[in-house]
Order: sequence, then structure tokens, then C-alpha cells
Amino acid sequence: MSHQTIIVLDFGSQLTQLIARRLRELSVYSEILPFDTPADEIRRRGPAGVILSGGPTSVSDAGAPHCEPGVFEAGVPVLGICYGMQLMTAALGGEVAPAPHREFGLATIRITPGAPLFQSIPEELRVWASHGDLVAAPPPGFAVTATSANAPVAAMAAPDRRMYALLFHPEVAHTDHGTDILRNFAFDVCGCTGDWTMASFVKEATERVRGQVGEGSVVCGLSGGVDSTVAAVLIHRAIGDRLTCIFVDNGVMRQDEAEQIRARFERLKLPLVFVDAADLFLTRLAGIIDPEQKRKIIGSAFIDVFEAEAGKLGTFDFLAQGTLYPDVIESVSVIGPSHVIKSHHNVGGLPERMRFRLVEPLRALFKDEVRAVGGELGLDDEFVWRQPFPGPGLAVRILGEVTASRLNLVRKADHIVAQEVKRAGWYRTLWQSFAVLLPVQSVGVMGDARTYEYTIALRAVESRDGMTADWARLPHDLLAAISSRIVNEVKGINRVVYDISSKPPSTIEWE
Repeated sequence: MSHQTIIVLDFGSQLTQLIARRLRELSVYSEILPFDTPADEIRRRGPAGVILSGGPTSVSDAGAPHCEPGVFEAGVPVLGICYGMQLMTAALGGEVAPAPHREFGLATIRITPGAPLFQSIPEELRVWASHGDLVAAPPPGFAVTATSANAPVAAMAAPDRRMYALLFHPEVAHTDHGTDILRNFAFDVCGCTGDWTMASFVKEATERVRGQVGEGSVVCGLSGGVDSTVAAVLIHRAIGDRLTCIFVDNGVMRQDEAEQIRARFERLKLPLVFVDAADLFLTRLAGIIDPEQKRKIIGSAFIDVFEAEAGKLGTFDFLAQGTLYPDVIESVSVIGPSHVIKSHHNVGGLPERMRFRLVEPLRALFKDEVRAVGGELGLDDEFVWRQPFPGPGLAVRILGEVTASRLNLVRKADHIVAQEVKRAGWYRTLWQSFAVLLPVQSVGVMGDARTYEYTIALRAVESRDGMTADWARLPHDLLAAISSRIVNEVKGINRVVYDISSKPPSTIEWE
């Protein structure tokens, strides 16, 4: 089935993915393509509309990204956001100039009554701005549809040409009625009806996997998390027992997790091979402090164990992975000048000797979409809503060397965090909540005796998709309960601190 699609051209903004995410929340399918995608290719795809994303450069900079002029003549509505608005202005004969006062953060705009894109929206809005240039004069035929104190043209439109532009970001949660503005563009301007749902995704993804695999066989590396499990269940629905799952216990999982995973997959009736390789992973991690090295060592060890085990089972044509869209964006600079933040063990790390073709049915989805797919597939609600867990596990929640004794400390502390957060009713509210073991020892007093023990940092964040996150304002009583239990029950910990950093500038995980 072909869905109505809005194409988002990426000019390097860290927020590009949020544009696509907000459209999907409206049940409008969206695809992100490079800014220099040929206009003929865009026309061939037959989109309902095109959005030009923001970006970190000025349109006047040498080497600044520009789309083909034909994009504006593709015969579909075009919406420019921030840099996209400035690019539209420059390309169509308007004037872009440096702003006297750079506008970053919340701003107030005044909307022209009856302006396109702003139907049923208040005439004064608080919006999120991030720009150093402004539109000094819109292109011929464009009308100013909003202004702000620092921007004489905060929005503009040429409805006859189906061209629209905003100098602020409707995709971020800080912008009042931002989703409504995108809805007006998608439904009123582009004529979308909202025909993309997780139910339709499951049906189509199953058919795609069946078509891709044919009569071949698939091996899947299960981590036990939501992503790989949903991918495996979906693939199993498509090809049945021609799927074989391999779970590798890497020794850096949470308390009792390996056995819980084994029991869960038995209930799901997925063909599973269980491999205990904890000693191998800990041996390779001995003496390693650098977090990127830890990730690469764990990824490499997983591949070695997985390859050896798969070799015992026979020949497979495909490798299944639970890769998600944020994994791809953060690991590889796919589109525009986005930066590599950290490597992921399941993205781009396969050695040449592994001749598998990849099956990645979830590669275009965000985490909450995967949860919705899990629900469609009949997975238990408690499992579907399990908080994300990093591929390298507790190894990246131990700052410094990973040892059996340190794993024991962070594992026990993390278990207490999960118990108390669930008891307080916060578990599903939070994106993630966990313990981090710091390489810091400090003096304490326990039972009138001096102690010199380690420190645990608590991390709890709220997020919609993991691309950005804010630290959670947990109740003091909950923090007190967690701290008291950790200090009293985990021998070797005498101090607990709370991380109040947001992403950005920090990452969610400490390593």
C-alpha cells in the first residue's frame, strides 16, 4: 500500500528527526532525505508535500547547503522552517540579512488574522526560535503572516504558489500549538488524511520481510530489549521457524535479566539459542576505561560469539537486527552535518567476513512507535513499556574499569532504583531511570565506623523519543527512599547523588 507522504529535506538540524516524528504522530507518513535530493527524484516519489528543515549555517556561508531550485517547482506544497525559510527567501528573490539580535529560545509572535497555517490558533504565540539571520524582505508574491519583536518576518506565505515558511520551530514541545501548525500544513494544505498507523505498519512490514527473505533463513541476535524482541516477533510472523534467535549473555546485564529473557522468549515460542559468554566479555573488558573502547570491545565480542554460534547451527542468508532510527542518526552522519555522538553495537559494525544480508524491519521507527508495534503484535504491556537499556549494558554505567565486584555494586543499586520508581508510580512517566557507579570514593560514617566507599549517581530523565531529554523532577521522598536503600543494602556504597543535566548538553547515559 502506498501512503500519503511528506518528505523532509535535511539541512543538518539536530531537530530534523522531530519534524518527521511530529508528522507521524498525526498519522502522516514522513521520510527524511538529504537536502540535495534531485527534484526529479522528489517528483518521482509523489509526495503530498515537502518540508525544508532548519540547519546550523547561514544561507550566505560558503558551502552552505542548498536544495535544487526545481524543488520549488515540484508541484507540491513546500514549508520552510528556520534555515528552510531563509533558503526559500534567498532562492525566490527575497532578502536575508544578519539579525541585529540573535534570537535563541522562547519568543512571542503576533499572527496576522486569518493567515494560512494558523487557522484556529491564537493570534499571539510563544514559540521556540533559533536563528542568527532574518528575512529582511520576503520574496515577491509572499505576504507576512507573523512578526516578532526581533523578526519583522516571523512567518510568510504565498498560498497561490503553495509556499509557506516559519522562522521558528513548530516541531519542538516549547512552541505553543506547534503540532497544530504542522497539522494545518499536512491536512489543510497538503490534503493528507492520516492514513499511516502502526496497524498498517505491521501488515506492510510483515509483507516486506516475507518478500525480502523469500525462501531464505534468518538469524537474529536478541538483546532481550523491546527493539530486538519486536523485530524478532514481527519476522517470526512473516517467515515462521525459518527464523532462529540467538541470545548472548554478555555478563553486563541487570539483576536476574538473563534468566528472565530466556523465560520470556519461551513463552513467546520463538526459536531461541541461549549462550552464556559472561566470562569472555569480562576478560576482554579488563583494564579498559575509555567508554568508546568499552562499546567497541562489547560489540566485537558479541560478533565473535554470535558468529561462532551461528556457524554451529548451519547456514543463514539474513541477519535480523532491531535497529531504530535514533541508532542510525547518532551512530553515522547519514544526512547533513550531524555529528557522531557514540557508536552503537548494532549499527554499521559488521565485519566484511560476515556475508549476511540485513533485515531491519524497525529501522525507520522511533522508540515509542516500536512500543506501539509491540502492542499490535500482542506483547505484554509491562514488557512493551520497559525502559530503554543500552546495548553495552551496565559496562557504560560503570565509569572506569568494569570488574565483577563493580558490576555487583551497580547491579544491586540499579535494581533498587527500578523497584522504588515502580512502587512510586513513576516508571512509565520516565524515559529512563537508573544507577551509575562513579570512580569516586569518599569518607562516610556507618555504625560509628569510618567508611571509604563508592558513590552512586541516580539518573532519571523524561523524553518523548530519546533525541532530547530533561532531568526528571522526582519527589524528594522518592529520592530519599532510593538513597536510603542503596546506602543500607549495597555494601560498598556510602553516598548517592542526583544528576540534574539535560540532553543536550549532556547525553542520557554517562558513557
